[in-house]
Amino acid sequence: MMRNNMSYHFLCSALLSLLMITDASAEMWSLAVSKHRSDDRVIIFRYISEFAPNFDRAAKPARIILVWKYASDKGMPSTAEQARMNDLENLLQPVIESDDRANLVLVSTGNNLREWTYYAKSEKQFISAINQALAGKPPFPIEIHSAADPQWSSYETLIKKVK
Repeated sequence: MMRNNMSYHFLCSALLSLLMITDASAEMWSLAVSKHRSDDRVIIFRYISEFAPNFDRAAKPARIILVWKYASDKGMPSTAEQARMNDLENLLQPVIESDDRANLVLVSTGNNLREWTYYAKSEKQFISAINQALAGKPPFPIEIHSAADPQWSSYETLIKKVK
C-alpha cells in the first residue's frame, strides 16, 4: 500500500545516515524527503539503506504495512500523535524483531499518513507478535495490510527513486 510517489520528487537522497547496531548485525538507516510538486507537502522516509552482510531477504517474503491515518492541515502529525506513533514503534520493535521474525525496513510520514513497512517470515507470525507486543495496551488506530513480496519490489521501488 505504498503511496504512488510519481508526483513527488526527492529533495535529497540521503539527508542523514544513522548506524544502528544490533546484537549480531549492523544496518545503515538513512532519511530522504520527497516534496509534492503541487502543494509543497513533504513525506519523510526513514529506511534501511544498507543491510548487514549476512542478511537474507529471501527468508522474509511477506510484506506487512502498518498504516496510521491522522488529520493535519500541514500533513504532518501533531506532537502528541507523533509521541503515540513512537510509543507504538517502541512497543513493537523488541517483539517483532525477536527470533528474527521480521524486520522494519521503511517508515514514511507525511500527507496525513504514517506507514511502517516490515518484511516477515510469515504474516501469521507477525500478527501473533503484534498481539503479544500490544496485549493490555490502549488500542492504536492502525490498519494492517499484507501481501507476498518475495522480491522486495515495494522496497526496491523506493530505493531506486532515492538513488
